[in-house]
Amino acid sequence: MREAAKSKGELIIEQLMRELDPSSPRYQVLAVARQFKSSWVELGEQLIKVKNQGEFQGWGYESFEDYCSREIRIRKETARKLTLAYRYLEQEEPELLGAERRLQPLPDYRAIDLLRQAREEQQFSDDEYALLRESVIEQERSLPTVQKQFREVAHLHNPPQLDPLKQVRSALATARRLENQLQELPDSPTEQLQVLHQLLEELCRREADLSLAAEAQRQPG
Repeated sequence: MREAAKSKGELIIEQLMRELDPSSPRYQVLAVARQFKSSWVELGEQLIKVKNQGEFQGWGYESFEDYCSREIRIRKETARKLTLAYRYLEQEEPELLGAERRLQPLPDYRAIDLLRQAREEQQFSDDEYALLRESVIEQERSLPTVQKQFREVAHLHNPPQLDPLKQVRSALATARRLENQLQELPDSPTEQLQVLHQLLEELCRREADLSLAAEAQRQPG
């Protein structure tokens, strides 16, 4: 069977590994990074050590994020989720990191990070968290299924904030269409048009005020 072509990231990692002592910490991190897709836990563990001990500086990198993107070949957000997910397992589900349990594949690190968010950031209730945990750990649901469940509950806790400027502009567009339609009638209702004109003036004033406020917020300093 023909071996699958290696990605650019894999080739770079392998080149670096050939230049390093296999017993060195730097080599060990690269080794688990190469196996990232099949075992994220080891990479999360190693990255936490590298970050906490600042070893990346001795390897020529100015920041942990720079090290992750240039040497480990993962994005800043991926590194963040990996380390947070591993730390969360250590604190909340240490039994999953035991030697016996590690023989079985663990849930996707992104699903574990959603569990962390539910507990630490979104303030899910105990029952809501228990249901999400059951989907992630007990039932081993797919990541899209877990993401959908998470979003549905998170939406209840944090309903989307409406943009007042967009609301006013939408109302203004509707009022203008209504004005145009009324003016096209054979016997245009003059009194109603006057009221509508006053409404349009008020909406225009509010739009201008909100636009100025929005612009002021975007200005630096």
